[in-house]
Amino acid sequence: MTRRRLFYLLLAILVMLQVRLWTGTGSWEQIASLRRDIAVQKNTNSELELRNERLHGEVRSLKHDLDSIEERARNDMGLIKSGETFYLIVDE
Repeated sequence: MTRRRLFYLLLAILVMLQVRLWTGTGSWEQIASLRRDIAVQKNTNSELELRNERLHGEVRSLKHDLDSIEERARNDMGLIKSGETFYLIVDE
């Protein structure tokens, strides 16, 4: 009879450990979910790094290149130099 109790005790312990392994804190599902979150975050970070590099390039260009400053002023603020004629073409 004691062997049977020991068997059931060990079986109960095994079941409890399995439940914790599959559903508890640090479970396989939680680890898989965290790995998916990490992959998504790495993708987001790489996109933001590319955006930052483009912005740094634009800042360097604006600091050192007068043509880019003029282009930015024309596009963003409507700069027209003296002696130039402004034409607005409207598509219907």
